[in-house]
Amino acid sequence: MAGIGIDLLEIERLERALERRPRLAERLFTEAEREYAEARARPAQHLAARFCAKEAVAKALGLEGWAFRDVEVVATGGAPSLRLSGAAARRAAELGVRAEVSLTHSRTVAGAVALLR
Repeated sequence: MAGIGIDLLEIERLERALERRPRLAERLFTEAEREYAEARARPAQHLAARFCAKEAVAKALGLEGWAFRDVEVVATGGAPSLRLSGAAARRAAELGVRAEVSLTHSRTVAGAVALLR
């Protein structure tokens, strides 16, 4: 293992932010991430887990200047995978690592852990 990152978020906090600023979802999440979440009973629960994944990857990579859409959580039907672009992809290549992620959520909290290998 070359690095680790973790992040937690209260789901309700993201729900309120998205209600106040509806275009925020477009800035934070890819179209595929938004479509995945919208197909679920409580979309914010799934978006919150993806938000945490993005933050966890950024922490593991030690990113300072990056865009949230540089880290995409790809639904696979099993364990999620990551698609990196922009600053995140450049930093991973610089370090010679690939990132993996694990997501979780309850009714109130979402979280993610990212590992660099």
